[in-house]
Amino acid sequence: MTLSAELYFSFRSPYSYLAMGRYRAMARDCAVDIALRPVYPLAIRQPDFFERNHPNWLQYTFLDMARVAQFHDIPFDLPRPDPIVQDVATRRIAPEQPYIRRITRLGQAAARRGRGLAFAHEAAQLIWGGAENWHEGDHLAGAAERAGLDLAELDREVAAEPETLDAEIAANQQALEDAGHWGVPTLVFDGEPFFGQDRIAIARWRMEQKGLEKR
Repeated sequence: MTLSAELYFSFRSPYSYLAMGRYRAMARDCAVDIALRPVYPLAIRQPDFFERNHPNWLQYTFLDMARVAQFHDIPFDLPRPDPIVQDVATRRIAPEQPYIRRITRLGQAAARRGRGLAFAHEAAQLIWGGAENWHEGDHLAGAAERAGLDLAELDREVAAEPETLDAEIAANQQALEDAGHWGVPTLVFDGEPFFGQDRIAIARWRMEQKGLEKR
């Protein structure tokens, strides 16, 4: 018996990246299909989020995400460029967001083909793993190829259907909230949300209770 789950993911979320490799390994090694459900980050959905957050929030997040990466031996660096165009000094989010819109729509196009998990992992390794100008050259083409996809095909779909893809991405966010959470990464299994990269072992434990087996 193959179980099924949904993983809600943002390409701008370092914790989504830090969880992705372990979830992909779980889907590879165990009889569970994990469907990627990309969402736009808070910077898009709530542009004033960073301006009104506690001053210590950003410093602690930088400390913690680097620590988690070290603990799990995951390559980690700050994105170059940031998927979100943002004024670092004021934390204000720019109205035009070419990077995050393209990569999230690409993720949704990949999810349509059942390859979302693989594409998100490969692309996130570029964004958060230290690739300079991850959005240029052959970087994303290579990520798509490693995920069993063709970037040119995905880009044509993104250019032809931006509004439809955005509607699907908005539906992903609504489904996440309907499942009982709002943030990423969140795995939803059997109607139960597991939020955070530190809930992977607990999610697997719950799956094992429901009959999860090795492939």
